[in-house]
Formats: sequence, structure tokens, C-alpha cells
Amino acid sequence: MEHGGGATGPETRGCRLSVIIGYDASPSAMHAIETAARLIPEADATVVHLWQPPFASAELRQRLATQARGMDDLIGMIEREGRAEAELLAGHGATLVRAAGWDAQLLVERCFGGDGYQLARLAEQHDVDAVVVGSRGLSGIQAALGSTSDLVVHVSPVPVLVIPFPLTTSERDAVGSGPVLVAFDGSPGAERAAATSAALFPDRELLRVTVGDPEESRATRTKALDTHWIPLRRGSGHARSIADTLNEHAAECAAAVLVVGSRGQSGGRELLLGSVAKAVLHHSHRPVLVVPAARAARP
Repeated sequence: MEHGGGATGPETRGCRLSVIIGYDASPSAMHAIETAARLIPEADATVVHLWQPPFASAELRQRLATQARGMDDLIGMIEREGRAEAELLAGHGATLVRAAGWDAQLLVERCFGGDGYQLARLAEQHDVDAVVVGSRGLSGIQAALGSTSDLVVHVSPVPVLVIPFPLTTSERDAVGSGPVLVAFDGSPGAERAAATSAALFPDRELLRVTVGDPEESRATRTKALDTHWIPLRRGSGHARSIADTLNEHAAECAAAVLVVGSRGQSGGRELLLGSVAKAVLHHSHRPVLVVPAARAARP
């Protein structure tokens, strides 16, 4: 992460990686832990569980209602029990994280709406190298309406690793040993994405690929010798066509993860994801790492 123009990310920190992983006990969250630990074998993980009303289970609330001496007492009891249930749930997540080979600590917070914003805020506060979130693989109108993973990607100042659920057998196998595929267009954002990928996945082969017009000249195609040029396979170069080409190429080379960079940031602090990155994120069937643009130096 950068402050005042200076980087403190994994590419310069040179120590054990740290991640925050959002955990809600869903199958996609459990799957995200196992998959992310295979991609990043050694890390210090903070398991974050954000809890929100109604506090505690319905059955427990009914039992507490018979014990409370009044409404204020009932509200206090429900909130205490709700937090205890949340901590128990987060503990289950930490157990899964440790079983996957990571060190783990817990962070349980009350959610006040916008859990994606809270995860991004915690990532900045804890100065982690990446946020890990699971995704149910929504597309179309469901994806357009947003989700926690979508929101985290848009606002996080640190890279976000989104793990889709479910993965096929071949996609799971690729996670174990496949290369890292970086969408590369020569921009500073793409350079940053490549550097971040090398830091997060140091033991993986790094493949930089550029999607181009099939009619481009051979000189243009070979301009960057360390970048693999692939022709656009359908459409006229719009974001979905480019994303589909990247996703198809990732499948062909059995990539473990597909990496895209964001475009920058708005007048506020919210990142502008960019149409290609968004299309990749919404339509990829393998893990996607979204790397935000460098933050501007603070005055």
C-alpha cells in the first residue's frame, strides 16, 4: 500500500505476507480459504467476521426473551450473545485457515452496513498485502447489482484476490501449480499489477499477455519481447470481448490466477475499476487478482 508516494507493499516489504480474509461461514468463504492458501502458501492471515442484526439466532432470542427483566435487559443480552456467536463463527474460520497452513488471528466487528467498505477500511488500517474474498460467481444483472466481493474490489486500496465458487476439477488443479497470467497493456497500472503478482506469487511462472487486433503487424506484436501477444478472438475490442479472450487463454494455459490492474481513482478515494477489469472479474471461472492503481501522494 502506498502513502505519500512511498510503497510499503509486498514488492518492497520483503517479509512474510499478510492478508485479510472475509469469512461468513458460507461454502464460498470456506473454499476461498483453501484456494488462497494454495496460491500463497505462507502468510499471516486476519480472519474478519462482520456481524449485524438480528443479533444471535432466532431460537436463542426466544430463550433470552423469557429470561430478560425488561426490554433494555433483553437488548443487552441479545447483543452479548450475538457477539459471542460471531466470535465462535470467526473461530471456525481461523481453524480452517490454520489447517490450510497459514497463521491466523481473529477480528470480529459489528457491521453497520456496507461490509465491503469495512473490509477495505480494515485492509488499509492493518496495512496488509492483499484482501481475500469468496465470490458466488454471479453474472449479468445479479453482478450489476453488486456484492461484497465486487464492492471490496472497487474501494480497496490494496490488491484483492477474488476466489470464485465453485471451481471445476481442472480449475482446482491449476490453482496448485499453474502460472500467473497478467493482463498487460504497458500502462503504469499494468506494470504495478505485474510487480505485485511477482511479490504475491514468487514461486509461480509469470505470463504477461496483451490482447490485440488480429490485423496488427508482426512488428507491433513483438514490440515487447517479454509479453505474449494474443489475438482478440471475437467482437470488436469492447471490454467483454477482451475479457473473454483473456479468460479463454487462461483456461488454455491452465493459469492459476488471472491478474488485472485498475485504472486509477476518482476525486474521492473510490477506485475506478475499468470496464475490462470488471468484465474479467464478473466472467472469469478462476481466481482473479485486482491490483489498484498507486495512490496519489498526500499533500
